[in-house]
Amino acid sequence: MGITDIVSWIIVIMGWAAGIVMLALVVMFIQDISQTEHAVRRNFPIIGRLRYFLERQGEYFRQYFFAHDRQELPFNRATRTWVYRTAKNLGGIIGFGSTNDLREPGSLIFVNAPYAVLEEDRQLTPPLVIGPRCNKPFTASKIVNISGMSYGAISTPAVRALSYGAAKAGVWLNTGEGGLAPYHLEGGCDVIFQLGTAKYGVRDLEGHLSDTHLRDIAQHVRAFEIKLAQGAKPGRGGVLPAVKVTEEVARIRGIPLGQLSNSPNRHYDIKNDDELLDMIARIRDVTGLPVGIKTVLGSEAAIISLCDTILRRGIDSAPDFISLDGGDGGSGAAPQVLADHVGLPLNESLPMLVDTLIATGLREHVRVIASGKLVTSARVAWALCVGADFTVTARGFMFALGCIQSLQCHSNTCPTGITTHNKKLQRGLVVEDKATRVANYAYWINMEVDKLAHSCGLANARDFRREHARIVQTAGRSVPLDGLFPYPVKFSR
Repeated sequence: MGITDIVSWIIVIMGWAAGIVMLALVVMFIQDISQTEHAVRRNFPIIGRLRYFLERQGEYFRQYFFAHDRQELPFNRATRTWVYRTAKNLGGIIGFGSTNDLREPGSLIFVNAPYAVLEEDRQLTPPLVIGPRCNKPFTASKIVNISGMSYGAISTPAVRALSYGAAKAGVWLNTGEGGLAPYHLEGGCDVIFQLGTAKYGVRDLEGHLSDTHLRDIAQHVRAFEIKLAQGAKPGRGGVLPAVKVTEEVARIRGIPLGQLSNSPNRHYDIKNDDELLDMIARIRDVTGLPVGIKTVLGSEAAIISLCDTILRRGIDSAPDFISLDGGDGGSGAAPQVLADHVGLPLNESLPMLVDTLIATGLREHVRVIASGKLVTSARVAWALCVGADFTVTARGFMFALGCIQSLQCHSNTCPTGITTHNKKLQRGLVVEDKATRVANYAYWINMEVDKLAHSCGLANARDFRREHARIVQTAGRSVPLDGLFPYPVKFSR
């Protein structure tokens, strides 16, 4: 075949390509002028489509080209970069100063001691027992642990990587409300089973709580957590889109294949404090394990009412722990109106919970686990200063797995394979590599919390108190945390 023939073929191919393009443009033109849904497309055929394309791309490109390191929500670039670096075991070292503006209202400033604790005198944070009154108490060794992310909401390789990473780092893994998958147990880590409103994994054929299933699950987990609410959507049950209800997810949850999984917005059998305490007692008696609750506060009234009920019934009726999620939490898919406007943020609700427990004399009997955007060591240290015993994070560990905040968690199109059941997308999540990153992040965040404590002159992070932190109120002026949230009169150590 000569040059002339090749050129002829190229011209023919280009002609066909041009024809196909013109045909496609004609089809789009007809579609645009005939449709009635979008005014812009109807008035500006073809060209109007660019508006919607650019709008969709904007949310992805702003984080790379336009937003300042400290501007983005829900997590800014500086925060995500810190997690990425620690997960890769690169440490959190920076040069030439911080971009964190200490004049910004809400900024944390820790009160460094004139004589910090020497490296050779430092202590690691000691373990703490959850449920000492139970037949099988749980001794937790680390402060920062992995919050609930349901199997189904996140993928098989993601759960496997979390399990192996948690075991390596010595932190616990919460199952989320989607039931106990074999992948939660694969790595050999400590597991806390979350009991959601649909009771996935522990319900009978009629959807009621099954003591038999509870005993079976109890052989593999260290504690049970009754979920009343979560930060992403207080007053709304869990939602798993039909596209994510695979055969295995359906089997584990006990639900129909390929149908929307919609949990009730509360437990049918828990409508007041007495019924909640009855449920706690039932699960504790059946399993012998610690039992706690997960909730979001909207005001002081709810926790005051619960504490009054506990005191009326007796100290032994108290939950072994309370996991408090802030209204600013949000790893789960949620209606925007609930995510935006319902539930107090942790900054306000955590002092409210701790102070009520102190004032009622219950603080020493109930462990407090804080949750809600606590993805950095500074935020964890703040929670400890307020009075938390432990913290958990979901999105922090999602970043460790490789999450790029593409905001597609609910759509089964997650580009990093974390929240999708698309096998092609899951290929990007290599379990062995990501498990190491999970362990690295867990190590660094727990280690840096102790480092902050040593800077404040404390032996370890469990010695944090409110006087060790300050909060910026207005530009150039901060106040001590114990001045902003003074301890109740009954407080004593």
